[in-house]
Amino acid sequence: MSLFRAIAVSAAAFSAMPAAAQQTIDIQEWEVPYENSRPRDPFAESANSVWFVGQRAGYLAHLNAETGEFHKVDLKEGSAPHNLIVDSKGIVWYAGNKTALIGRYDPKTKEIEEIPMPDPAARDPHTLIMDDEEEHIWFTLQGANMIGRLTLEGRKVDLVPSPVENSRPYGIKIGPDGVIWVVLLGTNKLLGMDPETMDYRVFDLPREEARPRRLEVTSDGRVWYVDYAKGYLGAYDPEADEFEEWQMPQGEGARPYGTASDSSDRIWAVATGVQPNMFMGFDPETEEWFSATPVPSGGGTIRHMHYHQPSGAVWFGADTNYIGRAIVEPQDE
Repeated sequence: MSLFRAIAVSAAAFSAMPAAAQQTIDIQEWEVPYENSRPRDPFAESANSVWFVGQRAGYLAHLNAETGEFHKVDLKEGSAPHNLIVDSKGIVWYAGNKTALIGRYDPKTKEIEEIPMPDPAARDPHTLIMDDEEEHIWFTLQGANMIGRLTLEGRKVDLVPSPVENSRPYGIKIGPDGVIWVVLLGTNKLLGMDPETMDYRVFDLPREEARPRRLEVTSDGRVWYVDYAKGYLGAYDPEADEFEEWQMPQGEGARPYGTASDSSDRIWAVATGVQPNMFMGFDPETEEWFSATPVPSGGGTIRHMHYHQPSGAVWFGADTNYIGRAIVEPQDE
């Protein structure tokens, strides 16, 4: 892949939007009935069927957004599930962050399968993402400083240590060309990995103090990241080998965390350094922050988001003990 040719990272272009946008979006939230459980990382398998984890209370849960009904699946003590994804067959896969495993839950049979990490050092599976063919789950391990690949057939787990000490691999996404992109939160770096060989290259962000936390990859192959430390949205273009960055309207204290990209390649990022959290929209074509909406429950901290294209909705979990839905692309009735 062209990503892995020997290239040098170019100088960055910087731009900031000084004033907050006026356009708002519709946000609805459902209070989770399991107290102080840190509901997070929802994944919508349809417009109304949403799965999420309770990190503090150790559960998987389902929300029927049409009826408001919740259903909880308790995991073994100490699981601290961090993230989940749902495949096309309705199987729920989750990261056992404190049990060193990836779990598989079948809602039809109610059975749980646990896939342990092959290395004791791989102690904390963090964020999962599945490829389009549903052959592999790729995942980060923040404390273990690794990137992993689970081959679903045979349940084989491959692990690659990050080349940078204490780099804290965090957000992970797959580009349109299949390249696996990871942000290294403990550094100012991105990592791009070949999905077949697991060879990689590391790319320095333009500012030493940057700390990227989540990312998106748009249809043109650009890698978008949020700098949690200094309040920037950034984009890396692998073809041009160039960076651009835009400061969030909230400034250095924005603390952008959860992100999503919609079918128009617009970027959505939540400023968690302000209360209430602000749900922000950025248009890459105009290079402007065009939307700003306060989260009704306050948000606390919104950590990870999922875009469900058929319904034009971004789903999120809030530390205020809510699951939320933001309609970013209203659909025709």
